[in-house]
Amino acid sequence: MSPSGRPRPLSLVFLLGMGMASERFSCPSRCSCQYLEVNCTGQQLQEFPAAIPLDTRQLILAANNVSYLPAVELSFLADLVYLDCRKNLLGDDLDFTFIGVAKLVYLDLSFNNLTQVTFSTFSHLLSLVVLKISDNPNLVAVEKDAFANNTWLRHLDVSRTGLTFLDPSTVQDLPNLRFLGLSDNLWHCNCSFLDFITWMTESNIHFPDADNMTCYTPEGLRALKMPAVEAQLHFNCLTQLSKQDYIFLCLIGFCIFFAGTVAAWLAGIYAVIYKLHTSKGEEREEEEDT
Repeated sequence: MSPSGRPRPLSLVFLLGMGMASERFSCPSRCSCQYLEVNCTGQQLQEFPAAIPLDTRQLILAANNVSYLPAVELSFLADLVYLDCRKNLLGDDLDFTFIGVAKLVYLDLSFNNLTQVTFSTFSHLLSLVVLKISDNPNLVAVEKDAFANNTWLRHLDVSRTGLTFLDPSTVQDLPNLRFLGLSDNLWHCNCSFLDFITWMTESNIHFPDADNMTCYTPEGLRALKMPAVEAQLHFNCLTQLSKQDYIFLCLIGFCIFFAGTVAAWLAGIYAVIYKLHTSKGEEREEEEDT
């Protein structure tokens, strides 16, 4: 019906319906679209695709050459829950990239060029359950509070990266974590890593590919699996002292001995002076009496 109460022409109703349909079912170039899903896998895309329907729930950009995710364009997809960006060229700074997709549950950034993960990278993804950042060989740093806001995180994979160390508080404070991939990293198994290995052996988390969770450095522990490394580190770090430790203890002992000797010498001098002073006083009293 028109505002005047007269029936609309059939052609006008048809055109309006077609316009609404074309808006709802528009699909980015070289991508395939189904209801609430956009799939752009393997299309050699260089940039984030344009004209993605705003009601999209699942977006797959796997196996392309995308090097940048625009935060503004992503924020238009406020209902997005699934984002697959594996096998692209994403790297460097992803901080605040996902600020507008707070409903995201699944995020795959594996096989990219990520270099670091900070608190600002995923802190806005409060509903995130699955996070895959494996196979990023240039990923060398994950801040200890990087996942502090991702309390629903259940599946985390950081396998096959450049990580050498991971603070235990980074993952042990995630109450719902059940799956943690750590294999084939360049772990530096020194005394600072002992707390993390101890947490691993005591937790109920599943560690896939456990046979490849080995140390890379130092040379004496290379290729050792984590249980064996824990025993070795307990022996090296908690019961054994290094050469510097022995030197330090010797210096402390010498200082204590020297201080004790000086204190005894001063006490002896004081006793002698006191004795002489007392003797002179007694002699004066005897002379006065005579």
